[in-house]
Amino acid sequence: MPITPFSPPEPPSETTTIGFIYPDHAAEDDYPLAEQLLGGDMAGIKLPVEHIYGTDLHAVPELLDLGSESRLADGAALLAKHEPDAVVWACTSGSFVYGWEGARDQADRLAAVAGVPASSTSFAFVHAAHSLHVRRVAVAASYPDDVARLFVEFLGAGGIEVVSMGSADIDTAAEVGELSPEAVVELAASGDHPAADALLVPDTAMRTLGEINTLETRLGKPVLTANQVTVWEGLRLTGKAPLVRTLGALFGQRGS
Repeated sequence: MPITPFSPPEPPSETTTIGFIYPDHAAEDDYPLAEQLLGGDMAGIKLPVEHIYGTDLHAVPELLDLGSESRLADGAALLAKHEPDAVVWACTSGSFVYGWEGARDQADRLAAVAGVPASSTSFAFVHAAHSLHVRRVAVAASYPDDVARLFVEFLGAGGIEVVSMGSADIDTAAEVGELSPEAVVELAASGDHPAADALLVPDTAMRTLGEINTLETRLGKPVLTANQVTVWEGLRLTGKAPLVRTLGALFGQRGS
């Protein structure tokens, strides 16, 4: 009987491209890692990242400038060459600092200039929590306390109760990006609370994708991190819902 030669599977005929506008440089390598974990070309998923620049400081005036309409329009213009199907502003503090309505206006304006659906990391956290039917959360923030409290207010506006909030009081994204994997795990775990249904770790400047499963195993609950939910939000906008064991409970549910 003739042996049929092995033929590797063909990549999908259509590719879904989600573009991310990322502030400065810190943990943007989480995005090519996510693309790899999601299957990349074989899954028909591309996650290009383009950068915009502002003052690297976790302070309200600087964050309002960083997330301004003109800066995000510049980011959308840089992403245009990738022909994205959706665009996400990959910055938590640079969106929630505007408040719920301001962040909604920010996303709407980004969608208008990009010509595709758009969102931000702040809305990604709320949508991800609702997808997991999570209502009570703990927050382990790298930000100074005053900035972290604005995230708590944003979550509250989205129907998410924060039962505890820890802030590491780190002033710049660059400092956050230098945290070791062990330091990331300890910072995050220290912010958990037994009454919380999930732990939220904001700040896209923190490398977290490689630590999510470790944290979920240690804490026994879902862990939502900024770069994780940002990627998930882009997939949600495009109707993609891949099941991936390496990206935590959020990516392990049908129809996520």
